[in-house]
Amino acid sequence: MAYGLARREVEPRVPLRPGEGEKHHLTSLEGLAALSLDALSSVAYGPEAIVLALVAAGTGALSATLPVTLAITFLLVVLVVSYAQVIAVHPDGGGAYAVAKKDLGAVAALLAAASLVVDYVLTVCVSLTAGADALASAFPSFAHDKLVVCLVGLALLTAVNLRGVTDSARVLMLPTLLFVVAILGIVAVGLLRSHPAAVVGTAQSFPPHEALGLLLVLKAFSSGCSALTGVEAIANAVPTFRTPRVTRAQRTEFMLGALLGLMLIGLAVLIRRDHVAPRGDVTVLAQLTAGAYGDGWPYYATNLVVTLVLLLAANTSFGGLPVLMSLLARDHRLPHLFGLRAERPVYRYGVVALALLAALLLIASDADTHRLIPLFAIGVFIGFTLSQLGLVRHWAAERPQGWGHRALINGTGAVLTTLAGIILLFTKFLEGAWVVVIAVPLLMLLFAHIERYYTEVGEELGLGRVPGPPEPHAGSLVIVPLGDVSKLAQHAIGAALALGDEVVAVAVHNDPDKTRALREAWARWDPGVRLDVIDSPHRSLVQPMVDYVQRAARGGRQVAVLIPEVEPRHRRYEILQNQRGLLLATVLRARTDVVVCMLPYRLRV
Repeated sequence: MAYGLARREVEPRVPLRPGEGEKHHLTSLEGLAALSLDALSSVAYGPEAIVLALVAAGTGALSATLPVTLAITFLLVVLVVSYAQVIAVHPDGGGAYAVAKKDLGAVAALLAAASLVVDYVLTVCVSLTAGADALASAFPSFAHDKLVVCLVGLALLTAVNLRGVTDSARVLMLPTLLFVVAILGIVAVGLLRSHPAAVVGTAQSFPPHEALGLLLVLKAFSSGCSALTGVEAIANAVPTFRTPRVTRAQRTEFMLGALLGLMLIGLAVLIRRDHVAPRGDVTVLAQLTAGAYGDGWPYYATNLVVTLVLLLAANTSFGGLPVLMSLLARDHRLPHLFGLRAERPVYRYGVVALALLAALLLIASDADTHRLIPLFAIGVFIGFTLSQLGLVRHWAAERPQGWGHRALINGTGAVLTTLAGIILLFTKFLEGAWVVVIAVPLLMLLFAHIERYYTEVGEELGLGRVPGPPEPHAGSLVIVPLGDVSKLAQHAIGAALALGDEVVAVAVHNDPDKTRALREAWARWDPGVRLDVIDSPHRSLVQPMVDYVQRAARGGRQVAVLIPEVEPRHRRYEILQNQRGLLLATVLRARTDVVVCMLPYRLRV
């Protein structure tokens, strides 16, 4: 014991980086706020998606809202129990991609990655459009500008994430608490009222044009399954919890399931009792809010809280997709630039890619939530199924004590999510699900093609193998393109002399008088370096220089081209500088195998 204490005293204390240390990890309540907004906020559009599907059989069919919701809640319970098992088996994070890569093989990993990319992009779009719907319910003037509202919200999220401002669970706790209290308050107060306190929106007629049969119920079920998105987020982020991490993460998963199930069933009971049908310019949740709280300030406050929470739910993808893309880049399935981080701990290329994809999808769908819902849940259920199948494979391989009932739980989850995914695909195919059916395989092909390219490059470069001795070169030559005698020339020639055995300055001119003046100035300066002047009657700089370099590189000689460039003190003046050096470097890299170096000369003005 004394020895252990002595070691702790003499070992230097390594300073923790931002985000490290137990105090920066999440408690169960903080995890609920930080990781469950995507799932909890789905009550803003999940029940409405059920209502919109059922109303095709007339308003009388809305009584089926509760049975459909109970079926979805049962699936939620199975998923929550299954993901509690995922958390126990994968304490380092049980994302569908990691699970599939470990337990199911390369093809399943590609499928998981592609479905997750689709899921993350659609999470941003659906959350923003649902938030715009909630805002328009309180302030109808925004109803005709929802696309603009969504794009402004997307730009704001992108700017914040590019700056590297990360979510704080303590900051998220307040809006999450307000949202949960508001929704549960709607349920409690609404059930206590014998009739709605107020009615908002404009009435619409819904003559039945479809019978309330099995197909319509399945459509409603598949639409309502959008309320299950985000259930897997806690299992993906187990390392962010405080110790004991598994216990806290499982507790958070169960709290999420209980809250989400309670809110979904409560809202469904109100919809069935009050026959809440879609109305113009407001959401179903806004109608329930007015029915419980009236149309005074609580109505506006609740809609603003819903808008804020949906905006924060969209932000969860900005924390998830760039990290997934960095993992894919590390596995050589995306360009390696997606694995680069700036000075701030931000995967900026991933953030920009997510923003661009979401913007394109918002514009293509005209920011219509109900056009996006059919695309939304399919990618999610692919991830659900792969996670459960991976865990069944894990139990069968490891066979720990009691593995049979655990495999049964995950196997049941896999069967149910597979059936739900098939129902989603079947009932929503013509409504837009075909886009996902095309997008997911195309993404898989893209990932596989990039991985194959990197494999071929690695073979050609001999990565992992010891190369032979370097081939000797007959001396080295450094070519310095110059225009006149100046401090820039002095700076470049001095650097070149330190780099190579032989240095030659090369100028391109088309005016005999300027050529003569340059030779005279060079003779007076006499830097001890030969000057070659190329005559260019066509006033071309780049091509004569490229031809000169190609001739110099013949015979296997090692040639480097050192291109000096003026770098202004302020970036706003960069456009005023001559860009011919950058153009020359680009062409030389494309047409020759010589070493091309840019040498900056930094101005002080």
